[in-house]
Amino acid sequence: MNPFPKADELTRRQFVSNAARTYLGVHLFPMLGGTLASAAPATVAAATGGTAKSVIYLYMSGGMSHVDTFDPKPKNKDVMGMTEAIPTKVDGLMVGNYLPKTAQVMEHVCVINSMNSTQGAHEQGAYAMHTSYDLRGTIKHPSLGAWVMKLGGRIHPELPGFVAIDASAKLADGGFLGAKYSAAIVGSPQDGLQDSQRADSVSQEDFDRRLTLADKMNAEFHGRYANLDVKAYEELYREAITLMKSKDLNAFDLSQESAATRSLYGETRFAQGCLLARRLVDHGVRFVEVQLGGWDTHVDNFTGVAGRCAQLDQAYAALITDLAKSGRLKDTLVVLATEFGRSPEIQAEHKMGRDHHPQAFSCLLAGGGIKGGVKHGLTDPSGGKVKEGLVSVQDFNATIAYALSLPYQTVVMSPSMRPFKIADKGVPVTSLFG
Repeated sequence: MNPFPKADELTRRQFVSNAARTYLGVHLFPMLGGTLASAAPATVAAATGGTAKSVIYLYMSGGMSHVDTFDPKPKNKDVMGMTEAIPTKVDGLMVGNYLPKTAQVMEHVCVINSMNSTQGAHEQGAYAMHTSYDLRGTIKHPSLGAWVMKLGGRIHPELPGFVAIDASAKLADGGFLGAKYSAAIVGSPQDGLQDSQRADSVSQEDFDRRLTLADKMNAEFHGRYANLDVKAYEELYREAITLMKSKDLNAFDLSQESAATRSLYGETRFAQGCLLARRLVDHGVRFVEVQLGGWDTHVDNFTGVAGRCAQLDQAYAALITDLAKSGRLKDTLVVLATEFGRSPEIQAEHKMGRDHHPQAFSCLLAGGGIKGGVKHGLTDPSGGKVKEGLVSVQDFNATIAYALSLPYQTVVMSPSMRPFKIADKGVPVTSLFG
């Protein structure tokens, strides 16, 4: 018998959360994710790839304009509009003038100017970018972080393996792999992992008593209903309790960073999210996503891009500088991605806006064995089409897996016995490594 006959994944997780809140005096829902993923790595031989152990995945939600950021066309004023191209520390590599601090760290960065997606709508494009598959009503595919957990396992035995900061829970889901591979969701970076401690109104004695009672109830329930779903959620429940008691929960506490370091990153929410991501990978979290929204610049593109870049520029440059200085860039892959680019054509009737453009856009990789100070691929003089070195969304995700030396060709069967891989038919761009 299935005690949740028609419940979806969120309903089941909420059930456990409500039970914990009622009986233990603690809110576990924010932790029911990668916190509870299996720590056992895949037994299939890993690919020989990069040197990354962890990933910081910075997602520019809304479709970042490539021609205004990392693929400027200085000879084409009709395309550039109000944007100017500026030099970086790397000869021949230019960026938009909204990114002066980023220009100073490009010797560590590989710019992929030849990204291409088949999805030109936000929901579908973001889904493909995060899962390598098209959005379907019949199946929920695992997000990239969930796949990394499945194939690579956790690093820290108690902390979450997958954390999403200011990100969409729908895009940080375990999909058919199950709830234990979903991300632990963090809202404000300043607040860290919420409700991860025993409530003040519940004494330690009461907490232990309620936990003992819950154990007895679980044992009786399992005796009646031998169900894999129930067993999985008992595992979530138990490991969440372990997390509550972990001495390394301070990984989520930004107040332990110096004022100088926090100032380096900046005071914006995204900047503090980047700093939290760095703290988390330092403590053994495998995959951290941080989202910066607002890139949907259909209207008034240049004002919008300037505003978004003002947040991205300082935080991204600080993150790369911080990791490089500490020597952690070698084992941390920093990804900057978006669902598609923006049209080279400027829409005057929309206050100089740009439309969706999946045919060509830019993404960035740094660290984890990736060669820095290089560009891969080439678009035409307008930035409208890929001329050389096309990289699909699936190829990009396969490259991330390769950087982690994960077995990206491993097939995992869904509950409906359909075969899936972390990057579908994607092939890693091995020439980026050196």
